[in-house]
Amino acid sequence: MISIKSEREIKLMREAGILNYKTHEEIKKHLRAGITTKELDKIAYNFITSHNAVPSFLNYEGYPASICVSINDEVVHGIPGKRVIHDGDVVSIDIGVAIHGYHSDAARTYIVGEAPLEVKELVLNTEKALMEGISKVREGAKIGDISSAIEEYAHKHGLSVVEELVGHGVGTSIHEDPDVPNYGKAGTGVTLKAGMVIAIEPMLNLGDKEIYMLDDDWTICTDDGLPSAHFEHTVAVTKDGYKILTGEICDGEE
Repeated sequence: MISIKSEREIKLMREAGILNYKTHEEIKKHLRAGITTKELDKIAYNFITSHNAVPSFLNYEGYPASICVSINDEVVHGIPGKRVIHDGDVVSIDIGVAIHGYHSDAARTYIVGEAPLEVKELVLNTEKALMEGISKVREGAKIGDISSAIEEYAHKHGLSVVEELVGHGVGTSIHEDPDVPNYGKAGTGVTLKAGMVIAIEPMLNLGDKEIYMLDDDWTICTDDGLPSAHFEHTVAVTKDGYKILTGEICDGEE
């Protein structure tokens, strides 16, 4: 069932979104060659809980960490551990934050140190594909308008779209209806209504779209071993467009 959030609920989700944004900014300060993914997870846990909030991912369906840290050919759901980040790594950080029972979900991908131009373009164009999808959000639009915009942008820039993993609704659960695929046909799918809140999250690969899951039952990797990138925002549908709940902090917000 798709829920329509009240102004009060969206305000609470924006509060969670601001802390999500701040957590990403905190992690960015520490992201460097030599740090372990577990150290990044600890930084996120301490930062989120010190603000009287809860890491949405911790223990979600048994997930054992507060954030996802996916490196190079890992698409999503990389479990933090002893792995050391190296110069040239592509590192995707996915964070969920809950405040007063309302969630926010956001992801970013970074390059640590230097990388080939095609890898830089993968990261840049995945973020741009996210913004292409977000630009289609407004009351009366269709989910397919978002999906189609992301797919067209990805293919135009030579990137493949992971099809098994999709965006989703967000609210009192980190994953709600509706699904928000990163591929599809404009003018199809669920009609967007003001008050809906969705996570839009393109996962684009430098190589082929095929993926597989590791034996840990969480980490998703590219079949061909080439890098993947992941960007995500939690977005509220408004009467005249959208509001990015996990975006930069505006004047008057804390």
